[in-house]
Amino acid sequence: MRHPRSTRTIAGTAVLLTAALVAAACGGARSGGGGGDGSHTIKFSHVVTKETPKGQAAEKFKELVENQCGDQITVEVYPNSELYGDEDEMQAVQSGAAQMLAPASAKFTTIAPQLQVLDLPFLFDSVEDIPKIASPDTEVGKAIFENQALADRGIKVLGLWDNGLKQLSSNKQLAKPSDLRGQRFRIQPSDVLRSQFGKWRGETTPMAFSEVYSALQQGVIDGQENPYSNIESQNMHTVQKHITESNHGYIGYAHVINNEFFESLSPELQDCVTSAADEAADFNHEIATRVNEESKKTIEKEGSTEITELTEEQREAFKDAVVPSVWKQYSDVLGEELIADLLAAQE
Repeated sequence: MRHPRSTRTIAGTAVLLTAALVAAACGGARSGGGGGDGSHTIKFSHVVTKETPKGQAAEKFKELVENQCGDQITVEVYPNSELYGDEDEMQAVQSGAAQMLAPASAKFTTIAPQLQVLDLPFLFDSVEDIPKIASPDTEVGKAIFENQALADRGIKVLGLWDNGLKQLSSNKQLAKPSDLRGQRFRIQPSDVLRSQFGKWRGETTPMAFSEVYSALQQGVIDGQENPYSNIESQNMHTVQKHITESNHGYIGYAHVINNEFFESLSPELQDCVTSAADEAADFNHEIATRVNEESKKTIEKEGSTEITELTEEQREAFKDAVVPSVWKQYSDVLGEELIADLLAAQE
């Protein structure tokens, strides 16, 4: 049995975070760890492997910055929770201990709850819908790119990266909502996701991404939701007998930077970082679908996990259980105008 590609203890993370926060308090947010020669270092932390769409886009951003910004900015990419994990990365970017992150929108629940709009079930019917619904000039896009709660926390949004649509996995075949009854699913810390599974009669437990494989292996949880690339790269499929291709939700990553660090850069370097972020986002959009397709093929080839592709009627049954009920449930949090706009588009 293979194991996930990361083993990081909570105790080790706590030591790392404490040390990093001390460094940030001594000016890390402004210099980013740069030396006395005026150079800057961007510590870019994320929780998935290099092979995933986010992992590849992070490496692309590093390449672009270091090629286009001269020798004034170095980008250090820390994948797979090597530096910070789900439980501490938000504090790290706010303090300046890390200068850059690309967390899933659900991770912003406590500091910018409106970003949960991207967690709404069946917000997108296909990956082709993503740029139309979440571009910066739409109501959804404004909730992300013009989010005042993030600005108040010293976080600047540079872009939105994709990891595609989510699938369900379990040791039980899930072909209809009632099949989830009594099953415990790992979720990201999002009230919207908790409500989604509640409508399907599933139980939920929030959990750090790096802990999901072992929790599935040990039977602490019964299943989870993720795009194929995350399932395959973390070997979750090796401890799950079934995957349901539901395409029921979206994992989008807000590519963010510590604003104090960003403002410490010269206008020329700010433009360079922004341009590199735009190019990395374009690159991410181009590869996300391909990477997920390749991961699905890998899972099928290994043969240990049965993939159930829902019929249109079966997928509608899952959708009818949560739309519009879950959408309307969060209109106060996400904005009544935003929800009304999304519901109008469904008609």
